[in-house]
Amino acid sequence: MSGITLNKTIFLPADKARVWAFLTDPEKLATWFHKPAAPLAAQASYEMFGTESGDRLMWGEVIAARPHDYLEYSFEIGPLQGVATRVAWTLEAVPGGTRLSLVHSGLPEGEAGFGLVLALDEGWDSHLSRLRINLPDMELEKTA
Repeated sequence: MSGITLNKTIFLPADKARVWAFLTDPEKLATWFHKPAAPLAAQASYEMFGTESGDRLMWGEVIAARPHDYLEYSFEIGPLQGVATRVAWTLEAVPGGTRLSLVHSGLPEGEAGFGLVLALDEGWDSHLSRLRINLPDMELEKTA
């Protein structure tokens, strides 16, 4: 797959199993990203919807789901006009938590696609920031 690739890495104060749940469980995904109709699972189609609008925002196929280690899916949105990009998440245990890495590949090259790349880059930053905020809060509620 050619094109531009976005790479993001964050550190989270939670074990890999907990982070995995926030990548695959519809209710947990809705706290920081978009809500799928069903949990993300290997070889399954998915659609994700806006938590406020209810509009279908993205869709594709889950290519690989190796619990607590690796999740990869095709990523389609309207502005990509039928081009399926790929999103891959890698979870690595580190002292005190998990290193979560994102690779979003196959994004459009050239000046015409640059605005979309900028929007996706900013969008991932915003989503990951919300994950960082919501993951610990939800876990604190369970222990309270």
